Amino acid sequence: MVELMKFSRFFIIFLLVVVGISSPVRIYAESCDSNCANTDDQCFARKLIECNKDLKMIQDAKQPHVATLKKLEANIAAFTAQLEMIAVDLLKKSKAIKEEEKQMQDITILADRKIVMLYKRSLTYNPLLPFLTSVNVGSVIRSFAYQQQLIDRDKQSIVQAAIFIQDLQKRKKELESKQANIASLNSELDIRAASVRKLVEEATAYENKLTNVIATLSAAQQAFLANKLSGLGIPLYALSGGGCSSDLTNGKNPGFSGGFGFFTYGVPNRVGLNQYGAWGRAKAGKIYEEILQAYYSFDGYQDFDVTIKVNNGGGINQGSVIWTGSLDDYVKRVYEVPDSWTDNGSAALKAQAIAVRSYALAATDKGNNSICATQQCQVFKTEEKGGNWSAAVDATSHKAMVQGGNPIKAFFSSTHGGYVFNTGDLQGWSNTSYTKRAVDANGGISSFGDLQSKAYDKDSPWFYCDWGGRSQYGGTAWLKPEEVADIINVLLLAKRDNSAQPHLAQTDKPNPDGTDTWDAGTVRSKLGSSAYNSISNISVSADFGTGRVTTVTVSGDGKSNSFDGNEFKTYFNLRAPANIQIVGPLFNIERK
Repeated sequence: MVELMKFSRFFIIFLLVVVGISSPVRIYAESCDSNCANTDDQCFARKLIECNKDLKMIQDAKQPHVATLKKLEANIAAFTAQLEMIAVDLLKKSKAIKEEEKQMQDITILADRKIVMLYKRSLTYNPLLPFLTSVNVGSVIRSFAYQQQLIDRDKQSIVQAAIFIQDLQKRKKELESKQANIASLNSELDIRAASVRKLVEEATAYENKLTNVIATLSAAQQAFLANKLSGLGIPLYALSGGGCSSDLTNGKNPGFSGGFGFFTYGVPNRVGLNQYGAWGRAKAGKIYEEILQAYYSFDGYQDFDVTIKVNNGGGINQGSVIWTGSLDDYVKRVYEVPDSWTDNGSAALKAQAIAVRSYALAATDKGNNSICATQQCQVFKTEEKGGNWSAAVDATSHKAMVQGGNPIKAFFSSTHGGYVFNTGDLQGWSNTSYTKRAVDANGGISSFGDLQSKAYDKDSPWFYCDWGGRSQYGGTAWLKPEEVADIINVLLLAKRDNSAQPHLAQTDKPNPDGTDTWDAGTVRSKLGSSAYNSISNISVSADFGTGRVTTVTVSGDGKSNSFDGNEFKTYFNLRAPANIQIVGPLFNIERK
């Protein structure tokens, strides 16, 4: 009973704690959604701020409940375990009492007999009779003592039986009371624990909802950043021309030393055929079938002969139709790769021709729709390209890759930077069964050095490139240590206070949210002692199995901080001056 009282006191305390947290802070983020009446930066930015505020509120409100629940869960586990021990003990006692109840029936029968016999003896036995009938005093005394002993023994048996029965009844009542209390405690425990769990589950569900909305809004902001990136002239196909902003070998001088350069491996789209990678594979002796199998998953080839329509818009079925012709005539007019790539029987050109044909068939639903003439689809001109390209088209005439009997949408781009991605690896895209994820190199990659020497597309002029630049620094993208410190301070402040984000845009352009942009000094003052004045070193850690930066670590002013690679890239692109950008998931940082 002592144990049960102790647990009853614990349960009272437990109930008080639960009651104390059973009134959660309710947050209704009516303004937090991913809908904007007009698709502009300011709308999405405002929504993102609102959602981040609501997310912080729900996280702050949820945190003490989560901590309390962890303690309660531990207490519940201990409490339940001890209740189970008590229940086991009570079960043993219950069995023992049942056994004793069986014994009690025998004892009761025996006690009844003893009572009857005692009653009879008390009526028939006269203690004076032996003295009157016997001449031997000794035998009389012995007979009297014997009779008295029998009577006392009967009385003792009757008393013991009565005590046993009374004790058994008392213990049985206590057992029934304990069992009822245990059942009640278990029931209350389940109800209260379920209540606390529901509270935290509701908060978690709402937190997840906010996180999903924020992710949607962030994707929208990334789309706007992608639009801004289009001004960089990044070459999405091998014949597009252009080059890096401050390539390490082109001799451009920013006019200062000690700066940092942010170099990306490859161009943004790394899905499907890597054009420079295909050329590298051809130079390594790969035939076109091997090249295509390296970049796509497909069942085989099928011949198609359909009519293709080309429009002057920016996508499928946009603008007006400007050209109509056969599938092979269309492919001969696609200008994607250099005609000089004739290594190993023009294997790279043949692989490209089949990829172009497959993409056109899939994008137009086998000619039912029109396709655009720009790099948003495939670069097309009304006159034939001729030369080795036309020969490669003829050598693979009508042939396209199929999966499940249908042409695959064979994406491709100029330079992947040593890696191939599935479409699902790109933000806002879904997985496709015909694209794959792979290391695009002739050996294992465990370092940037391995990548530079083994990647099949290493000969691309855009394999290792920085993007953007400023005229006052020789058109280069090098940043001064204090400029990098400002970007790091912005990232630190954004992580500390989500509401600060509208003020953290780059300082040399109008604020997209229509508010004031905090300059480097303001950001430093808000961070206080956490702020950096200058960055002395930056190191990058990467997952060379997937081709992504995992961590960026910076140091300066006697301290250091580490950041998630994608997080660093996002805030770098938001704050970096002019149009300087990191354009992909795998990048390295050079010191000048």
